[in-house]
Amino acid sequence: MLALHPKMLPRLDEIEEDLLARRTRAEYEAWLGEVEGIDLTLTFLRQKREETKRLARVAPVDLGLPTITAYG
Repeated sequence: MLALHPKMLPRLDEIEEDLLARRTRAEYEAWLGEVEGIDLTLTFLRQKREETKRLARVAPVDLGLPTITAYG
């Protein structure tokens, strides 16, 4: 999965809300395969949220500017 920008965290919350509503409907309709798929998607979404939050706390590393040297 791709890395997310921390500004996208609210969007993940919206997606989670939608998935929970879909899961409730799937349970009501007894769509067991759908419930299983939604649960898997929710697991990945929550992992991605935690990873994004963790990476947002890590300070950037200054690598400096490269220098060009002449060989000869």
